[in-house]
Amino acid sequence: MGTGNKVEMLIAICAVLTSAIAVFIAWDQGRVMRAQQHGAVYPVIQIDGFVSTSVDTASMGIRVSNSGVGPALIEQVRMLRNGEPVASLNLYVDRFPSGYDLSWTSLIGRAIAPGSNVEPLRVDWSRDDISGDQLDAVAAEWSQLDAEICYCSVFDRCWITRGLGMGRTMGRAERVKRCERSEVDLFEAVANAPRASGTETISEVE
Repeated sequence: MGTGNKVEMLIAICAVLTSAIAVFIAWDQGRVMRAQQHGAVYPVIQIDGFVSTSVDTASMGIRVSNSGVGPALIEQVRMLRNGEPVASLNLYVDRFPSGYDLSWTSLIGRAIAPGSNVEPLRVDWSRDDISGDQLDAVAAEWSQLDAEICYCSVFDRCWITRGLGMGRTMGRAERVKRCERSEVDLFEAVANAPRASGTETISEVE
C-alpha cells in the first residue's frame, strides 16, 4: 500500500471517529436536556390528614398538596385499610356525630398546580355539636385508612404516593409506568349518599 493510500485511509478513519464522537455528544446533550425538562416540571404530591379546633368550630379532613415544581395530573385515588382497597367511605362518614357540614372536591382528572393544595374531604362541626372525646374517636377511626394517589407529570411520567394514616409520616413516591384512571370518585360518592337530618353537604369546593 502506497503512502498516499495510507494517508487516505487514516483520514477516513479519523472522519468516522469524529462522526461517532459527534453522534455521542449530540445524544448525551439530548439526554441531559430531557432530564432538565423533566426536572423543571417534576410534581411532588403529599397527602395529609388534619384535625383542627378553634373556639367555635372543630374540623377534620384530607389535604392533598403539590410541593414540586410542575403540575400534578391526578388519575387515580384509592382509600386503603390494611393495604386493601375500601369500596366506599360511607360507613366511616355515617359514624360522624350529627350536625356536621361536609365539603368535598373531586380529584380525578384534576391538575394541582405547584404550591397549591386541595381538600377532597372536609368535615366541620360547631363546638356545641361535638366533644373533644368524640372528635378524637372519629380521628382515630380515620387514622386506620391510607390515601393512595397515582399522578403524572405533563410528560407522562407517573408516580404513586401514599399518606400513611391521618397525621402520620407519608412514604416516598414510587415511580410507575402509567396510572389507570379511577372509574369512581370516592369523595363524590360520599357527597351523593343520603345523610341524616341536621347535616349539610357542600359540593365541589374549589
